[in-house]
Amino acid sequence: MKKTMPSRRDILKGSTALALGTVFASAARAEAPPAEAITPQLIEAAKKEGKVVWYTSIDLSVSEKIAGSFKAKYGVEVRVERTGAERVFQRIGQEYASNVYAVDIANSSDAAHLLAWKKQGILLPYVPEDVAKYYKPEHRDPDGTYAGFRATLSPIAYNTKLVKPEDAPTSFKDLLDPKWKGKIVKAHPGYSGTILTATFEMVRDIGWEYYENLAKQNIMQVQSATDPPKKLSLGERSVMADGTEYNIMLLKEAGQPVEAVYPTEGTPFIVGPNGIFKAAPNPNAAKLFQNYCFTPEAQTIVIDAGGLRSLHTQVKEHPGRKPLADIKLMKEDAAGADAQSEEIKARYQKIFRV
Repeated sequence: MKKTMPSRRDILKGSTALALGTVFASAARAEAPPAEAITPQLIEAAKKEGKVVWYTSIDLSVSEKIAGSFKAKYGVEVRVERTGAERVFQRIGQEYASNVYAVDIANSSDAAHLLAWKKQGILLPYVPEDVAKYYKPEHRDPDGTYAGFRATLSPIAYNTKLVKPEDAPTSFKDLLDPKWKGKIVKAHPGYSGTILTATFEMVRDIGWEYYENLAKQNIMQVQSATDPPKKLSLGERSVMADGTEYNIMLLKEAGQPVEAVYPTEGTPFIVGPNGIFKAAPNPNAAKLFQNYCFTPEAQTIVIDAGGLRSLHTQVKEHPGRKPLADIKLMKEDAAGADAQSEEIKARYQKIFRV
């Protein structure tokens, strides 16, 4: 008989142990296990299993580079299952409701997903050595069940062939100017965890009235957070209202006519954690891969190939990109975003009729 899978809103409802106002609020506190290093014994055990299954919302090109690097180093395959963060969450929920345990590690651009899995008790406490040494407390779960594998921002951006720098918007409210009507593209919080988090931060800091007015601008609605930068570079729209900073960085560095704008109100900040599942079919390969993901080697791939931000304090930012410390960021609150997720998606759909 199939078990009914609660929504993440139901999972966290009424949990007073969730500390609001932090990136990684914690459910019932337990002592984190000791940090674990990559050892010859772990490598050998992982090789016997032969593979690790990674569900992720990170771009396929980046996840495959990390998978290839891991295989080259340890001889263990990484089966990458890539889709939008909300789809990752739904898939794991459906599988677990049917007693199907296929996933070893999951990565999501919506940190609230990890909160939900932790509350269900299905994540394995495991602390990679680099996480213990080089990650700030706000970027890792105090109970050791997950940590921030990557981070991104959701800025405004414009096509430099279609918009002069002096005419570009400098704030989110600038996008409400009639001159941008029919020229804006944005992604959907019902598909993208990045955009769900960004929408929560925007609503909290600016209000729903902004979105009600933005909907009057005849925007081009797309699904993934990676879609607006692509539409922008192709000249299908002049400005993007949200999307991924990393795509803008990579497109710009490839010679495409795009430029990011960090709004005066602040830029939404999104952390994407990794967590291992207790029922992982390849537990040793999962531990080895989780450990590897937080090493400077893997984090450099995240930065250079992915255009993303690393939370590893010993990893340098990519030359030529604006340092994170110089950008006004909106504060992420995973528990707060989770509590309002269903309301955000429903209200957004009603406002934009999508």
